[in-house]
Amino acid sequence: MIETTDIQAKYFAWELTRRRRGGDLDRIGQALFDAAVDLNPHQIEAALFALQNPLSKGVLLADEVGLGKTIEAALVLGQYWAERRRRLLVICPASLRKQWATELAEKFHLPTQVLDTRTMAQARRDGIYNPLDQDVISIVSFGFAARMERAIGAIRWDLAVIDEAHKLRNAYRESHRTGQAIKRGLAGVRKVLLTATPLQNSLLELYGLSTIIDDHLFGDRVSFRTRFMRGDAAIPALRARLEDFSKRTLRRDVLEYVQYTERKPLTFPFTPGEDEQRVYDLVSGYLLRDDSYGVPTRQRHLVGLILRKLLASSTEAVVATLEVILARLRRLEDSQAEQDDWISRLVEDEELDADLLDEEEDERASDEDADPEAETQVDPAKLRAEILELEQYLLIARGVREDQKSHALLKALDTGFDRMAAIGAARKAVVFTESVRTQDYLARFLEAHGHAGRVVKFSGRATDPGLNGIYQRWLATHQGTDRVTGSPAIDRRTAVIDHFRDQADILIATEAGAEGINLQFCSLVVNYDLPWNPQRVEQRIGRCHRYGQKHDVVVVNFANQRNAADLRVLELLSEKFHLFDGVFGASDEILGRIESSVGIERQIAEIYETCRTPAEIDAAFARLRSGLEDQIAERMRETEEALLARFDAGVVERLRLHRDEAIAQLDRISRLFWRLTRHELDGAAAFDDQTLSFDLRASPTPEAEAGRYHLIRKGQPLPEDGHVYRLSHPLGEHVLDAGRRHDTPIGEVTFTLAGAPQRIAALEQLPSRSGWLELNLLELESFQLEEHLVFSAQADDGQWLDAEACQRLLELPGRANARPPAMDTLPPNFDANVRRQIEAALARALEENNAYFHAERERLDQWAEDKLLSAEQAMHDTKARLKDAKRRARAAATVEEQAAIQEEIKLLERQQRRQRQEIFDVEDEIEAKRDALIAALERRLNQRSHSVPLFRIRWSIV
Repeated sequence: MIETTDIQAKYFAWELTRRRRGGDLDRIGQALFDAAVDLNPHQIEAALFALQNPLSKGVLLADEVGLGKTIEAALVLGQYWAERRRRLLVICPASLRKQWATELAEKFHLPTQVLDTRTMAQARRDGIYNPLDQDVISIVSFGFAARMERAIGAIRWDLAVIDEAHKLRNAYRESHRTGQAIKRGLAGVRKVLLTATPLQNSLLELYGLSTIIDDHLFGDRVSFRTRFMRGDAAIPALRARLEDFSKRTLRRDVLEYVQYTERKPLTFPFTPGEDEQRVYDLVSGYLLRDDSYGVPTRQRHLVGLILRKLLASSTEAVVATLEVILARLRRLEDSQAEQDDWISRLVEDEELDADLLDEEEDERASDEDADPEAETQVDPAKLRAEILELEQYLLIARGVREDQKSHALLKALDTGFDRMAAIGAARKAVVFTESVRTQDYLARFLEAHGHAGRVVKFSGRATDPGLNGIYQRWLATHQGTDRVTGSPAIDRRTAVIDHFRDQADILIATEAGAEGINLQFCSLVVNYDLPWNPQRVEQRIGRCHRYGQKHDVVVVNFANQRNAADLRVLELLSEKFHLFDGVFGASDEILGRIESSVGIERQIAEIYETCRTPAEIDAAFARLRSGLEDQIAERMRETEEALLARFDAGVVERLRLHRDEAIAQLDRISRLFWRLTRHELDGAAAFDDQTLSFDLRASPTPEAEAGRYHLIRKGQPLPEDGHVYRLSHPLGEHVLDAGRRHDTPIGEVTFTLAGAPQRIAALEQLPSRSGWLELNLLELESFQLEEHLVFSAQADDGQWLDAEACQRLLELPGRANARPPAMDTLPPNFDANVRRQIEAALARALEENNAYFHAERERLDQWAEDKLLSAEQAMHDTKARLKDAKRRARAAATVEEQAAIQEEIKLLERQQRRQRQEIFDVEDEIEAKRDALIAALERRLNQRSHSVPLFRIRWSIV
């Protein structure tokens, strides 16, 4: 055990928790240390970029796909949390909310809540007045954030993260209601925007993203077009303007330390049996009718889309859906009230893509003029005939015991497991389906065909009889550890994943079950039925093909040989989107450039509805491919590369340096935190220095329970037993707080140089081995709150020690002497020099802040120039129109034509004179606004500072 004094403990605690400035690496030391994930240097660099400028209202992190933008943003969120700034918001697509919550909880130990209309209402019923206004990271969808504009705008958020930010690229338009609402709700809030595809169709999208962050980054749309959309010559100026606003790392920059695996596609053809095909043909024909009672007119497209998805899934899924439609028809026959939510319940019960319900709402909204009585005018004889017809369909469908595709699945698993064995990967496969009924059928089928006891299901259902035993055994194993969160929903998911990892071979997952789970230990992905939404397919594969995947991932698809449209969908997703082959995440680059993947689903559904022959189907898919190619503009990708990619020969070396510095920083934090913990919990815990763990006999704080604790360590899996001990753990926070509050009167401390882990030349070479040291905390409240530790140390021979030597001295083993020091040994000029060093530290801090101020002032000057350019451009346009009108007047063929043009010229001349005057007015207005903004900055620059003495000691080295 290394001896530690109260004085050293106080220094360790302040060093571990003080507020750092902008972009220093040690600024994110707390978040780095607490993260249960090995961080790559480009992620650290991106997080520092986001934290660097205290005057910035936000940044755009635009790394290429697969480089971990979520990790970068989580680091920033984690650091804000460590700094006690805890009004934090994440806005993302609805399908990514659960993934965000899981990543932040599992990898960064940050508390989260996913809020939607239902959970918000429930929280209020539980007595929480404003669920958004809590010490927890709130995760919401784009739609929810827009609807809750007022509630979000009423909170002083510390930080907002917006994922998939390209969805707001047109937010500068008044017609983009979601973007406009989010802009207003988060006005003035610091933001981190995340997107792999910041440019898709036009440079104006960059302007749109900039307005989400700060309306003063560029002037307005007119000046942006004029200044930066004049061809390649304008790219360097725009690139310089974006340097402090956006950061993009490319895959080629990180090849040294990020290992990429590939996707290997396998396609298994199958031919449906006669009865299977008959069911398909009958139901398809039924869906093509315009006069059926089973499919309401207002919901025809949605029901057709759902049934076609289920037709491609399994006969059992079709049976369940036909039963739902039959039940509706029988209620209609008995004159019972219609169940308005029947389609919503079908989607929910089957765990189909929830975005489909938004489609239903859109259809209803666009069909407001429909005759409400049309659905209720029923011909009893026709209705009875339709019921008998569907009963016949059901009879045929129930006669299908096993689908031919499920036998193809057996072959696919055998082939896939052989591939896994050949590459040394685990015998694990995740089988994705869009239907809960298909999931249940496949589980029974696989259990009966050679996989008994090796199959586990994973769905969004709260209760599944087969999973309760797995959950209860998992609870019993992990009771009293951090693995148990106390949330049954989260713990059930974890129990199933652990069971799949440790015992089962096959996981059958629905879409809802797959959200937010990480399966890096699995390298075989089976799309039993294929979504038409390419982003859904990508999310499925991304469950396995992600950080931590050590093997190539085999992706299995099935090809229905008797269905031309199904074959074309597979071809589209394979050849146009390249979803199933290539390196990690390559497909996202294309996905981000497609306006709406749900829109693609609707186009595919229309092809199914309208095309009969293979030739018609081929022609329709060819048109769809051509339309997609227009959206994926190669020219825009080249512009993006020139504008946002960094052509920096030293980038790899800089990232390597970041990695080395981060390793050293984490090692130092670990050493100081362990020593502080040993000192503060001495007598209350039994410590094991070899394993960096301890058994806490009695907890000093009610927020932390007694038991075994393991210090969090990079590169090692989280322990299965006990608790993960970290800075932000309630016990860790107690230890840090206790260390900071030590009463430290002037004392004498003897340090042992022999106890240092390595040689410290600065201390070994000191002629005098004793002296005085004072440590002061300098607090500067300027653009942000900063806390600096100011060392003042003088040896008895008069030599002053620099800050690094003081740090090394205080980190040596120390022993407090019982007797107080002789004050007559204190140098007469010591107090004056202490004050001088505090003043020098303050001057350095203010000088750095002054640099931020001047950079911001320059940016505001550029904004003012942009705004003036916009006004000048309007007059320039009028001048060009006037010149053209005079040319036309000279060439007029008749007196009447010339008179009309002369009237136009008079109007344009008046407009030009008015615009000249307006330019002066606009110039005055812009300068006044710029000066007001600069004055506000100046007030923030010089707010206040003061210093607090932490301790003064007489030191000696032995």
